[in-house]
Amino acid sequence: MSRIDETRKFVPVSIAVLTVSDTRNAENDTSGDALAARIEAAGHILAARAIVRDDADAIEARLRDWIENHAIDVVIATGGTGITGRDVTPEAFSRVLEKEIEGFGELFRMLSYRKIGSSTIQSRAIGGVAGGTYLFALPGSPGAVKDGWDDILLFQLDSRHRPCNLVELMPRLKEHLSN
Repeated sequence: MSRIDETRKFVPVSIAVLTVSDTRNAENDTSGDALAARIEAAGHILAARAIVRDDADAIEARLRDWIENHAIDVVIATGGTGITGRDVTPEAFSRVLEKEIEGFGELFRMLSYRKIGSSTIQSRAIGGVAGGTYLFALPGSPGAVKDGWDDILLFQLDSRHRPCNLVELMPRLKEHLSN
């Protein structure tokens, strides 16, 4: 259940959108477009946007660049989370993650199951933290982007969401680096 406490202040976060695809470009990136529109409609900042091919090294390089960019709080990728030979987004994420947020992928698949049934087992949606930046990878369809944003990230990236949210944890994500 999602509850918004209107007495709390909304804190916009800076979000980068990464489309992983061998076939998408700026003209036909429907999933990236859907995600960018939802981010801005929610009052957040679209800090960056890029398209990279289904290549673990290219994905990792872009993630590392954005993790190092202190103006980016969150990276949301779309695409490359399936099980074919070219689907390597989770592998690239695993190279950079310090901590995985297991519940993100589990919840995404639970919600997805209600809509697409057992086909959801083909999704390897993943979430985690690296360098104080939240990282999330969603499947590459507009429907999956809608489900991941509308049912999970919209609330967890809203500082007013109760009983807790990811935004309130942001100041503490680098605690281990200060020792």
